[in-house]
Amino acid sequence: MNYTGRFPAARPRRLRQDDWVRRLTRENVVSTDDLIWAMIIHDGIEPSVPVTAMPGVARLSVRAAAEAARRAAQLGIPAIAVFPHVDSAKKDPTGKEALNPQGLVCSAVRAMKDAAPNVGIMVDVALDPFTDHGHDGLLQNGRILNDETVEVLAEQALVQVKAGADIVAPSDMMDGRVGAIRAALDGAGHHDTLIMSYAAKYASAFYGPYREAIGSGKLGSGAVANPGDKRTYQMDSGNTDEALREVAMDVAEGADMLLVKPGLAYLDIVARVKASFGLPTYAFQVSGEYAMIKAAAQNGWIDEDRAVLETMMAFKRAGADGVVTYFAPKVAEMLGA
Repeated sequence: MNYTGRFPAARPRRLRQDDWVRRLTRENVVSTDDLIWAMIIHDGIEPSVPVTAMPGVARLSVRAAAEAARRAAQLGIPAIAVFPHVDSAKKDPTGKEALNPQGLVCSAVRAMKDAAPNVGIMVDVALDPFTDHGHDGLLQNGRILNDETVEVLAEQALVQVKAGADIVAPSDMMDGRVGAIRAALDGAGHHDTLIMSYAAKYASAFYGPYREAIGSGKLGSGAVANPGDKRTYQMDSGNTDEALREVAMDVAEGADMLLVKPGLAYLDIVARVKASFGLPTYAFQVSGEYAMIKAAAQNGWIDEDRAVLETMMAFKRAGADGVVTYFAPKVAEMLGA
């Protein structure tokens, strides 16, 4: 522990009295280098379709996503995380559209890399945007099949990387999926492709607006006893030691980067993961966190700009190396002002 002097010889307020000294003594700093832009894409012809539950966020067409990638490059945002809203007619119980090399995700990745080759493109590896029941894996008699799902996820990741994705991010929380994806990528010669594992993804109420955004809001079908329940594969919110076990497994299987989701309600997990493993560690400021800030700001209850920057600082203070956030372009603009 660091000891300090006593009042009145010691006056900590001396270090707060002017902007220049506050900047000079600040322990943590947020920069555009910390940002991964969470972006929703869709396979329609409309350039953008507003997401009602997320004011200021819209589903972008492939062409609009390419333009957004150019904007990211101009703003200095290093990477974009892509999440698809797929036409319901293309969904089925197996999520086979996830394996379509000419599908929405692959088409968007190609367009975005052509438009902004120096912006990293991260893709979600999971089946929930593509299944008609909205779950992240294959269903049989109301149960999620782990090993069978992992086989599909490895194939999905390989298809996305062949389209040009720089980072694959398995968010499904199936056991063993990182190792299977690493083996598939290495076996196809993609040794340099990064894996950012959703190593600690919790079953959370904060995902609600996202499910509207990607069209999986009506989670489940009559085949599932508790259709809205992902708690058999996503983590319990009461657990922290379990998160470290999950992370350790993913690191052993070949994860290059680690992601904690949600972010603000799980800053303690971010801190433990970073301190325990020392790998690049990121937090996901999820849709519910975004929506709460926007709703409160629209009602005049908080200052949106200050609240957004304060949350960014909270992630950094907890040890995050960066943040996946829908606020990325806003933050980049504020930091560049």
